[in-house]
Amino acid sequence: MRKNGQRGRIRRRNEQGIRFVFFLVALASISTLTMIVIFLFAEGIPIFGKVSVKDFLFGIHWYPTDDPAAFGIFPLIVASISVTALSSLISIPLGVMTALYLAEIASARLREVVKPVVELLAALPSVVIGFFGMVVVAPFLQETLDIPTGLNLFNASLMLAFMSIPTICSISEDAIFSVPKELKEASLALGATRWETIARVILPAALSGISTAVILGMSRAIGETMVVLMVAGGAAMVPSSVFDPVRPMPASIAAEMAEAPFRSDHYYALFATGMVLFAFTLLFNMAADHVSQRYRQVGAATL
Repeated sequence: MRKNGQRGRIRRRNEQGIRFVFFLVALASISTLTMIVIFLFAEGIPIFGKVSVKDFLFGIHWYPTDDPAAFGIFPLIVASISVTALSSLISIPLGVMTALYLAEIASARLREVVKPVVELLAALPSVVIGFFGMVVVAPFLQETLDIPTGLNLFNASLMLAFMSIPTICSISEDAIFSVPKELKEASLALGATRWETIARVILPAALSGISTAVILGMSRAIGETMVVLMVAGGAAMVPSSVFDPVRPMPASIAAEMAEAPFRSDHYYALFATGMVLFAFTLLFNMAADHVSQRYRQVGAATL
């Protein structure tokens, strides 16, 4: 009995130690994020002493080095939203359909070959994808479509979709594989066809995981810097078509931060642009989490 009591005390101490270690890790993560946010806002807010929030968000001219300078980031906001939306229209259907094919239709041998290739594509550095967009895709678009430049919104969206598809495909496939086999077998036993089983049983059951995959893919697209810096064209203007050059917010920050004098208005404006990008990402993640929870409830109700 005494030995059992000692073992119990040792086990409780070990559990408390492990719980404390996890608490420290979580606290370090939260503290780091909090300090980043405080620094971002501390360096970005001073610009609003020189320009109003309305003029900053909705001004259509971004000329930070002129005299007087113009700090309107509306073209940058429109560029970020446009590139993310168009890349999502391309990557979401392709990623989810590829996941469905690999999980439910492809043979085991083909799946063993294709899935490692898809995961390898997810590991490609963004600068390599940017070079591909500059050297291969841009000249092809310019010659084929007879447009002034191949470095434009459409090219950037294609490259971001190329980056997002492996993430969406891999996570969606795992979500589809996690659907219990009993559900599939019951659907088929009741007379449903294979396609009806996929549409009415497998997809509703895996919607939560698929929506998470979509969230991660779109998050990578909206925050990507190197690709849009290399292939979007770098023009801070509101696009009138998908073939116009644009400059999303991450590209503008990356391109100009090294040139902005420390603690100048230009410097503060770039940090304020980062604040807006952070707010967009936060709102997007909150909305996406709501959608994920709703799909989880819808999937459970359908089953």
